[in-house]
Parts: sequence; structure tokens; C-alpha cells
Amino acid sequence: MSLTTEQFAERVFASALGSIEMYSIYIGDRLGYYRVLAGRAVTASQLATATKTDERYAREWLEQQSASGILDVDLSGADPVFTLPIAHRPVLTEATDSNYLAPMTRMLTAAGGQLPDLLEAYRSGGGVPWDRYGPDMRESQADMNRPFFQNELADVFGRLGRVHELLSKPDALAADVGCGAGWSTIHLARAYPNATLNGFDIDAVAIEMARRNAEAEGVADRVTFSSDNIAEHPVDAHCDVVLAFECIHDMPRPVRVLRAMRSMLRDDGICVVMDEAVGESFAGPSDDVERLMYGFSLLVCLPDGRSSRPSVATGTVMRPSVLRGYALDAGFSDCAPIAEAGFFRFYELTP
Repeated sequence: MSLTTEQFAERVFASALGSIEMYSIYIGDRLGYYRVLAGRAVTASQLATATKTDERYAREWLEQQSASGILDVDLSGADPVFTLPIAHRPVLTEATDSNYLAPMTRMLTAAGGQLPDLLEAYRSGGGVPWDRYGPDMRESQADMNRPFFQNELADVFGRLGRVHELLSKPDALAADVGCGAGWSTIHLARAYPNATLNGFDIDAVAIEMARRNAEAEGVADRVTFSSDNIAEHPVDAHCDVVLAFECIHDMPRPVRVLRAMRSMLRDDGICVVMDEAVGESFAGPSDDVERLMYGFSLLVCLPDGRSSRPSVATGTVMRPSVLRGYALDAGFSDCAPIAEAGFFRFYELTP
């Protein structure tokens, strides 16, 4: 049922307030305000000193955060004292918590910075390449997915039968295509100590991040990363399992990549793709997950996918039938969903 004019105006007004909060959270995240507040209550002067920022701006930000209910404030003393509620800390400061959402503000802010280029892309049919979105986008992508990979990925794979068996065997070999900053590769290595994993991503900056992350997490002896484009330079790997986590929908030529992934498998190997858990078909008004995925598609994934030609222009909202079509064109005999977890759906591609 459609909203009345007044109801829709209220919705747009609420969205404006949400946008303001998003940008304010971005400021607090990037300037380190929340990290200070997670440790202690502070005045504006104390926050400015701790973060080497301007006190007047710090005070305005603190008051706005309190007015919005993000921070608590004690007004009993000479200067207001602000605190970050314990319940809010996982969302804003704890990078491995499943509720951590501060990176989402970085992604949307980075996309907002490209609005002039996005408008031109919409007019011309061109695109906006990933690199143009800058460090905020690259880091937010890694940080948004890290909690899922760290906290839930092993449980999902533990229920995948043959995939779990292949990764558990002695000297198992797996490839992670489109690995980004490496968190999927790293946490699979943790879950499967007998396995050796090779991560691939054409973003050389992300690959350097992945190598540093693997060293810090103590798995660099079993995990390697490469910026080789496997579609252009096929890898003779003979893998037990080849994986692609939340990246196929971004690719301008996914069939070529899937064909290369298939060629990397042993005769009895398995290919697994994880992508967004969107509906089977477009149905008009949708749930919040689908609305969010369309938002990512409008601002990031579709423009990125169209920045290289030729492009199939998939976008974030990749329906199961679309992926199945790509898989069949790449030489797989079937592609079927095998699990869902949170925002994600897992598919097995049968050679």
C-alpha cells in the first residue's frame, strides 16, 4: 500500500536524519573519537586533546551525538561529560564483533564523494572504477566482512559435507578468488589447519593488506596472495576447492573468471561461490536486505562493474538464476544454493 504524502514526507525526513547520523559516525570513527570514548568518559577538551583535534568541533560533535542518543551525557558538573554506552561499543569500535557497522559509514561516505562521477556514469552508461573510491571504500569492504569470516564462516563450512571433507584432508589445497584484504582466506586457514590456501585479487593494494593481515594472524606459512588476474593468466593449481566470496557480481566478465576457476579444480574438486542472499526475482517492495543491496549496487557495484568493457553489468542484486547462467556458460554442469547465513547465500558449482 502506498504512503500518503505526509507519511512519505516523514519517511524522507527520517532518512535525512539517518544520513546526518551516518556522516557523524564517519567523523567519530575516522578521527578516533569512539575509540577514546570506549575507554572512558570525557569532556570536549579531553576528547580534543586525546585525538589532537579542535575543541570547538569536538564539542559540537559530542553534543550532536548526545542529542541523537548515540552518547550519554552527564550535565551535573561545570563541563558536560560524555560516555559511549556499553551496548553501543560493539557497533562502533569492536572490529571483530558481528554487530560492527562503523565500516558501513565509510563505504557510503566514499560513494557519496563520487556522486559527480556517478551522475556522469548514469548519463553516459560508463562506470566508476574501484580505485577511484579511495582507501575508505577498500578498507570498509574488508572491515565489513571480517566479522562474518571470523565468527561464522567455519560453522557454515562445517555443514557443507563434501566441501568440509575436502578442506579437512591432509595437504588440502584451496584457492580464494577475489580475496580482497584476505580475511576469508585467513579464517579458512584457521578453520582448516591441514590446508594450504592461495588468495587472488587484481587489486594490488588489497593484496598487500592481505599479506600483512596473514602475518599478523600467524597463518602466513600456509597462505599466499597474488594480484595475478586468473582470467588473463590461468593458474595450473589442481585445487580441492576453489572459492569466490562476494565478488562475482562485481566482475565485468564473470564467465571468464568462473571458467578459470573451473580449470583450477582437480577432477573431484568443488567450486563454492558466496554472494548476496537476494530474492529469486524482482518483486517490487522488498525486505531491508534487498533494499540495502540495491543501495550498494546503485552507488558502488554496478558502476564499478561497468568501468571495464565489455561488461555484463550484473550489479549487487545477482539473482540465483543469473549466477546459474554464468556458471553454465563457464562450463559447469550445475549451480545450486547449498546454505544461507546472514546477508549471504552459498552456491555449489558442479564441474
